[in-house]
Formats: sequence, C-alpha cells, structure tokens
Amino acid sequence: MAMFTPLLAPAAGVSATILGTADTPPPTTTAPEGVLILAALLGIATIVVLITWVKLHPFLSLVIGSLVTGLVAGMSATQTVTSFTNGFGATAGGVGVLIALGAIYGKLLADSGGADRIVDTLISKASVAALPWIMGLVGALIGLPMFFEVGLVLLVPVIILVARRSGQPLMKIAIPTLAGLSAMHGLVPPHPGPLAAISLIGANLGVTLAFGVLVAIPTVVIAGPLFGKVVARWVNVPVPDLFRTAEDEAQPGETAAVKARRRPSFGATLFSILLPVVLMLLSAVYDIVAPADTSAVKGIVDFLGKPVIALLIAVLVGMVVLGRGGAMSAKEVGASVSSALPGIAAILLIVGAGGGFKQVLVDSTIGTVIAHAISGIGGALPVVLFFAWLVAVLIRVATGSATVATITAAGIMQPLVQDLHMTSGGAALLVLAIGAGSLFLSHVNDAGFWLIKEYFGLSIPQTLKSWTVMECLISVVGLIGVMVIGLFVG
Repeated sequence: MAMFTPLLAPAAGVSATILGTADTPPPTTTAPEGVLILAALLGIATIVVLITWVKLHPFLSLVIGSLVTGLVAGMSATQTVTSFTNGFGATAGGVGVLIALGAIYGKLLADSGGADRIVDTLISKASVAALPWIMGLVGALIGLPMFFEVGLVLLVPVIILVARRSGQPLMKIAIPTLAGLSAMHGLVPPHPGPLAAISLIGANLGVTLAFGVLVAIPTVVIAGPLFGKVVARWVNVPVPDLFRTAEDEAQPGETAAVKARRRPSFGATLFSILLPVVLMLLSAVYDIVAPADTSAVKGIVDFLGKPVIALLIAVLVGMVVLGRGGAMSAKEVGASVSSALPGIAAILLIVGAGGGFKQVLVDSTIGTVIAHAISGIGGALPVVLFFAWLVAVLIRVATGSATVATITAAGIMQPLVQDLHMTSGGAALLVLAIGAGSLFLSHVNDAGFWLIKEYFGLSIPQTLKSWTVMECLISVVGLIGVMVIGLFVG
C-alpha cells in the first residue's frame, strides 16, 4: 500500500482503518444514525443557501457549513475545528500544491506561445465537429496515468484556448475533456482508487485493466462529446478571461504579426506537456511489474513519479524549453511565474475549505453509517454488482471523496468475493462497479466541484447542471457497461 500514499494526499487523515495513513485516530461521535444523516443534509443546505441566496463567499460558506455539520453530528467544537483544519491542510498540501504548480505551468504555456502552438495545430488539423471528440481523447490519454486534479490543471489552458479560438461553446469543449479525465480516474488502474480496490478484493490487475478500458470507451463517448452538445445549451457561459496570449490580445490586422513571432515548436510543447504524464506512468508501471523491488532505481522512479515532483519537473523544464522556444528572457520567465499565482488564491482557499468540509463528514462517521446499513448483502453477480455500486454511491455522496468511497466500499464487499466464490472476471467487475459508483453526484463537499466551478467561472446551479450531471452520467453508464459484461462473464 505504500505506493498509494502520495496519490492519496487529498484524502489523508481520513481514517487509520481505511487508508492506514492517519497519525492519530479521528474524532468519534455517539449520535444516532438519523442525526448524522440530518447533520450532513443541514451542512450541505447551509453552504448552498449562503452562497446562492446570501451571496457569501464560498470559502466562508464552507467554513460555516462545516461547523454546522460537525456540531449537529455530536462532535465538540474543538473536534469540529480540528477535523476541518486537518482536511483543509491535507487538501491544500496535496491538491493545492498541484494547483499552484499547474497554474505556473499553464501561464508559461500561454506566455511562451506554446499553448497557441498546440491550439492552432488542433484547430487546423481537425474540423469544428471533430474538436469535442479529439478533446475527449486528449482527456482520456492524459488521465490514464494521472490523478484527476493533475490532469485538470494541465489541460485547463488548452480547454480555454481551444474554446476561445474555435468559437465553440465552452462546455462543448470542456465536458468531453473532463469526461475523459474522470472516467479514467474512477475506472482504470493505475489510479489509486481502482488499485486499492484490486488489492482489497484480490482481483486480477490485467483483467480489471482490460474490462476498465472496455467500459471507459463508451462511457467517455456518451458522457463527453454527446452530452457536451446538450449541456452547451443548458450552460451557455462565456470563455473565462484566463490564459490570454499575445494572439488573443491582438487588434484587428495584428494577428498575422503576432503569429509570426517566435513560438515553441509543436514537438517541444507536446514534450513538456507529456513529461509529467510519462514520469507518473513509469512509476505506476514499475510498481505493477516489480512491486517488491527495493533497489535504488525503483526509489528514483517512485520519487520522480510523485505528482508534485513530476509537475515541478515539468515547470522547470518548461521554463527552459518553453521560455527558450518562445524567445523569453529570464526576466520575462520570472514575471510569467510570478503573475500565475495571485489569480489562484481564491481557488486554493475554496478547494481547501471543500476538503475541510469533506473531512468533517468523514470524521463524523456518516460514511460508516451508510456502509453498515448495506453490509452483508449477497446474491447473484448482478445483484452484488449493483449493491457494490450503491454502497460506493452513498459513501461518495456523503463524504465527497471518490477514493474514500472506493476503498471503503471495497472493504465492505470483500467478504462476498470468498463467500460467492467469484471468478477473476467477477472480481474485476466488482472493482469496476465500485469505481463507477465512486464518481456519482459530485457536489459541494467535493474539492473537484469547486475546481470546476472556479476555473470555468460557473455558478453553483451551472456547475450542478454540467459537471455534476456529467459525473452521474459516467457513473450510471459505467454501471451499465459492467452489467453488460457481467452477462457474458458470470
């Protein structure tokens, strides 16, 4: 399980029994189960009301909603505050660092002209109708080895610039990319959730990977390009005023001159984008092929494959490759890096507070209540697969963490693998059913919800109608795919 530790940073401190990473036991409550569920509902309602009706800043709303949830659930004021700050710190220390590094890289990509090169190449090589499909493929490929947040911060500049240059609705470009990232995160190893579930349930990695890709392909198609056409009409928002380049700022008649300026080559830009992807993929593959290797080589590969290190390397390489390719001076590179950080301060606070709220929900044992209510279920494979999905759904909705939902649900369903004498195919499908359930209904207790909202300048209702519905669609289509394969696997 050591290989999961760096990737589970956003969920760190959840529970010593779930992840085995907490230094101290989490707070406990003795409130009745009904009160715990009421506490979660009141906390969520408080956050939504404060943001939408009172117009309070999301950061303050999340802090207040966390306090309401903890106190109603029977946690003391001190326990509630401690739980919130632990969650805030874990999220800011994990996802927050990735956001900061990603913002720096994105600004370098934009200021050097590298993003222009990628976007112009995509637009010139593809028809307008094909762009959503290409972006879905890009999201899936980038998302294959990468944690969702890492892939998101790398692709946000490309999403925004493709939408701006092509004149296509933002959601028509963003949704396919996000669908590719999210489906891979929940369904395909080497992501931490599926890998942990494989280990707990004892599924075969190769079989799970093959079935996962098979399920992910139609899932990305339906929840990505096809749904993107629909949601573009539901959520018609302007392209955010982020990552603007010299070409975007050019006045009529100046565009040709701007394009003539020196820019990094397509190959060099693509290399800098894919570098962290390759580093993390190598680390994951090495762990799979040689899990017991303790050599110095494996230590180096593991170190380079940590998301923070991989992105840091991408930033440093980008400063040279993109800066030199774009004819930027050292002063201009430094100015680009400095200007990337002020704009994400609000995003960091909001995402951190979302992690704090999630941790209060986890520490109040609301997820455990849901787990115990459904534990012990048994029956034929379709029944087991559906209830495995349902367990993961309920824990995901309650806690806001796909990783926690996956690992907790896998632990609950583990005895059924032995009791029902499941085949390797059945065990693999059980992992995928749990993974699909872990993506369902991302809402205000999920840090990813706030990332999407803030990056794309959406309101809460718009985020619910686009991102949240997309996640539900991925979850349901994923379950259907698992069920269909189950008819042949048995």
